[in-house]
Amino acid sequence: MKEKLDEIRAVASSAIAAAETEKEIEELRVRFLGKKGELTAILKQMGSLSAEERPIMGQLVNEAKQKTEELINEKKSEIKEKATQLKLKAETIDITMPGKAVKTGGLHPLSAVLDDMIDIFQSMGFDVVDGPEVETDHYNFECLNVPADHPARDMQDTFYLGENLLLRTQTSAAQIRTMENRKPPIRVICPGRVYRADEVDATHSPVFHQIEGLVVDKGITMCDLKGVLEQFAHEIYGPETNVKFRPSFFPFTEPSVEVDVTCSECGGKGCRVCKGSGWIEILGAGMVHPRVLKSCGIDPDEYSGFAFGIGLDRLTTTRYKISDIRLLFENDKRFLEQF
Repeated sequence: MKEKLDEIRAVASSAIAAAETEKEIEELRVRFLGKKGELTAILKQMGSLSAEERPIMGQLVNEAKQKTEELINEKKSEIKEKATQLKLKAETIDITMPGKAVKTGGLHPLSAVLDDMIDIFQSMGFDVVDGPEVETDHYNFECLNVPADHPARDMQDTFYLGENLLLRTQTSAAQIRTMENRKPPIRVICPGRVYRADEVDATHSPVFHQIEGLVVDKGITMCDLKGVLEQFAHEIYGPETNVKFRPSFFPFTEPSVEVDVTCSECGGKGCRVCKGSGWIEILGAGMVHPRVLKSCGIDPDEYSGFAFGIGLDRLTTTRYKISDIRLLFENDKRFLEQF
């Protein structure tokens, strides 16, 4: 039996040394140390030994099992360490090699200009508010002092969805909602999409973007309006930009003005873009009509205010010298990648 034990130990030691995978090691563990393993079988045969031989043989078998288990654990650790080193070698990165360029998207030019404009007006104390794109006649026209027979009510200009529902033609409707729900002082801008039944060409689209501004407080004058808009123009186009205010008419402001800035293409010398005038119109503005304030529950004898509306699409095309507004909506990657 002792010779058999020595033979099993020698075979186990040799087999463990030759093993290369964890699977092979596990198979050897079962072969020699499992319930039906070879060393376990030796223990089962000890009943045939004399009482004097039994403890001596038992000690030898236990030593053999312990030694075999130690060899198995050492080999298992060795195989794991070898596998770890091979994995690290395979995953080694040469940091001197140039990296792979990762393509990332960018802001659409409209979004970039909008973000800049929001930053500019927020720095002047304006809040940003929103309103629904599907509006009622009440908010889109009536509260803005647009009478029923005004040309803007014509079906050719407005997309009507029902008897009293329409796609908003201006974000001024959000200003009315703001004045109904807030008490002065009010200082807000309302950016968003608006809709008008225009033919699509290089300068017009049935869907475009506006930013309406509104300030209502005690003692607001035309000088406040001019100061805000001049600061805005200088931030967008540069401090060298000249600003011109021309008398105009809007039903919801009185007095009303249109605002021009120096043509960014020619610097005011006159060119094809500005049609030789040296000026580009960028927005309309004026002092809020007392009827508009009154319709929103604000006393026009106590408060005054100014409002302005900026065409984001036109501002974007002039800022980036884009000749056709349709490029902003066609999502041509060759165009967008320039920004």
